[in-house]
Amino acid sequence: MLLPCPACEDVMKLTFEPIAMDRQHDYLALAQQCPQLASDYSFLNLWAWAEEYGLSWAWEDRLVWIRQTRPLEALWAPVGDWKTVNWNRVLTADGLAGRSFIRVPDTLADLWRQQLGAAVQAEPERDHWDYLYAVSDLVDLPGNRFHNKKNLLNQFTKAHDFTYVDFGPRLIEQAMAMQEDWCTWRDCESSDLLSAENRAILRILDRWDRFDRILGGAIFVDGIIVAYTLAEPLTDDTLVIHFEKGCPAYKGVYQAINQMFLARAAGSFQRVNREQDLGNEGLRKAKLSYNPIDFLKKSNVVLNR
Repeated sequence: MLLPCPACEDVMKLTFEPIAMDRQHDYLALAQQCPQLASDYSFLNLWAWAEEYGLSWAWEDRLVWIRQTRPLEALWAPVGDWKTVNWNRVLTADGLAGRSFIRVPDTLADLWRQQLGAAVQAEPERDHWDYLYAVSDLVDLPGNRFHNKKNLLNQFTKAHDFTYVDFGPRLIEQAMAMQEDWCTWRDCESSDLLSAENRAILRILDRWDRFDRILGGAIFVDGIIVAYTLAEPLTDDTLVIHFEKGCPAYKGVYQAINQMFLARAAGSFQRVNREQDLGNEGLRKAKLSYNPIDFLKKSNVVLNR
């Protein structure tokens, strides 16, 4: 169980400040040094969800410490080259005894155990495990495992005169309009989660041209946008899909945008990270149906020193 973090503002005497676009380059440089980078820690994700989770960051000694204040106060895993850090010194000197960390990738949890031993208590956080897929699987949809997916894709391509295009600034207004329609279809106002996701998407679209590494694609039918996806390179071999939306009136549109985007944009990437399921049964079933090859596991960690 997570312990409350009533004194997070005093942790390590660090100065936490809002996630800022002008430090994007610095953050990306440190993120690329992480031995295991989860989807949560991509710059795009931090920016998109900063207001919803009350995220802020503090920069200290080649590490970026991330704090959330909503819906509970907690620290996330720090970002940087974990393997060069003396964690016994850092976590003791910086007054982190008894603190709770969430979304801690297993590689970091293991490093902490190696250096701090029994003082580290980790509890798997299954709802936040990232789903990892082979790009080749999601592009080729091979064999019986993907029969239903390929069938739905074929239904879409045969039924519609469609056009796939790379996402860019010229599509933002149309994507925003589709997102508004999507929220009407799904009644976002009745769901805190969908409302928050909608605000996160609009926050990205509103700053599209400011992101260094953003990618995306869209499908049009009869000149109308019916699906779009927003993604980002996460590591040298992994692409992360942040958001993927389709018009429910077009059967197979989700299978189409997923396959077409990766077929055109994945390039040398070998794996796809499709983020977590947040404990939502429907989302978990959907993500499992694409046959993940692995999970990027995360834990809640408490330091008892």
